[in-house]
Amino acid sequence: MRRTIRTLALEDVKILVDWAAAEGWNPGVGDAVAFHAADPEGFIGAFVDGEMVAGISAVAYGDDFGFIGLYICRPDRRGEGHGKAVWDAGMARLGDRTVGLDGVVEQQANYRSMGFAPAYRTIRFVGSLNDPAEVDSGIRAIGPELDVLDYDSRFFPAPRRSFLEHWLRPPHMALAIVREGAIEGYGVARRCRDGCKIGPLFANSLDAASRLFAALANASGPGNVHLDVPETSGQFAARLTSAGLQPGFETARMYRGKAPQRTQSGVFAITTLELG
Repeated sequence: MRRTIRTLALEDVKILVDWAAAEGWNPGVGDAVAFHAADPEGFIGAFVDGEMVAGISAVAYGDDFGFIGLYICRPDRRGEGHGKAVWDAGMARLGDRTVGLDGVVEQQANYRSMGFAPAYRTIRFVGSLNDPAEVDSGIRAIGPELDVLDYDSRFFPAPRRSFLEHWLRPPHMALAIVREGAIEGYGVARRCRDGCKIGPLFANSLDAASRLFAALANASGPGNVHLDVPETSGQFAARLTSAGLQPGFETARMYRGKAPQRTQSGVFAITTLELG
């Protein structure tokens, strides 16, 4: 067996996202393109006889922050060291940056042994709304005239212009609350294998977050709505339960290195488990 480690092309990233779907992670229909745009060099695969057998995302957001995700070995090739090989390559690529990941419960002890410390739990909420939301005249679609980069930087640890340029485009639904020219919250909904996911959902207040959630869920049509909600947003979680959603599996946001200092109170749903 001769293993080759190399950077993934976009078509390879699409395969890796399909693997994530097979694992039950319910990625978005167009996630691969936006993910790849965030850092085209940040996806690494192990290949045997020309076939990809394992992959990982090791996305660098500038010189100081990176994020690990999409860490998957093909089920029929597990136990052969391919997962460890892509992990080592991904971590080597990110170097001395602070590195974040969202670890499932079963793997958190393993990540701790590799220097990652938990920062907070994240709970996946899933369900359909009990009642459709009324039209909210204070919420508008995000277009080219509305720059959310500065607002996004209050909550995300590093600039991510390349990613957001794709994430905010149709067919994604991107909405914001704007008052007197100032953004008070924004969120994005995207079609997934099952229903839709909302992420990010950043807002100045619980009320603004609730209004954005209702508008995004309503605009997404019938079917399940999925959000990954930090435990720091307990009041918002209670509102989701009242609206008809139920808590499901949990992960832990973990960091190797100094945890980023950002406004956690305004994070009502993280962007993705794969890229932070």
